Amino acid sequence: MSGSALTVDGLEASVGDLQILKGLSIDVPFGEIHAIMGPNGSGKSTLCHVLTGKSGYEVRGTASVDGQPILNLEVDERARAGLLQAFQYPVEVPGLQLDVFITEAAEANGTSAEEAMARVSAASDQFGMERFLGRAVNDDLSGGEKKRSEIFQLAVLEPKAAILDEIDSGLDIDAVKEVADAVVSMRGEDVGVLIITHYSRILDYVKPDRVHIMMDGRIVDSGGPELADELEAGGYEAIRARLGIQSAAPTPAESSVGDLFTDTPFDL
Repeated sequence: MSGSALTVDGLEASVGDLQILKGLSIDVPFGEIHAIMGPNGSGKSTLCHVLTGKSGYEVRGTASVDGQPILNLEVDERARAGLLQAFQYPVEVPGLQLDVFITEAAEANGTSAEEAMARVSAASDQFGMERFLGRAVNDDLSGGEKKRSEIFQLAVLEPKAAILDEIDSGLDIDAVKEVADAVVSMRGEDVGVLIITHYSRILDYVKPDRVHIMMDGRIVDSGGPELADELEAGGYEAIRARLGIQSAAPTPAESSVGDLFTDTPFDL
């Protein structure tokens, strides 16, 4: 498949008087893996929230999946359009078996029951999820197992655009490699993948086609994998110095934004 899996143009997002995204633009073609890296408070998680339809933001700009505008769609409609997210903090869902959940989700997306079952069987074998299928979603899983389960779910649902929100967060080095291998297995001509991360360690195993540096609600630099190497060597201050960007001092408003979202840990 050719063209763009995910296109974001001039995206702005505010909460009250605090503007978090300030004209962000990015294009992720089908068949490519892109990475967004940025310090805390740069707006990475807000980008995820806005694209997937979390309420509470004033949003301007455009975003589309395979050419279909999504910002006017409900959360479930965005998923059916082909946009799915693997979460930084996967939650347990008591009483809902993983195999039931993922099969019904696939069927709700227009997949036949037979095809859904075949996908679950193939993906559970690929990602070693067989022993978790009869458990409640994320019940008694380690951090690495939860992240692997997220990739398993994406594999079954076959999104056009997959956003991986800090999929490496909280993992030891062995788990990072395991999850990275799962991400690499997603690469294909029918999906574009966007990895959002603080650190370059997962990019040691997942070689992205493009790396984007995000600061203060904008993409300030883009390049190949060597950009992640530069960041690892000199940190964000070195990037700021090269680009002539001053360090932004935290504003009082930033410390209170999370109060609007008490259901999940909040990160700009």
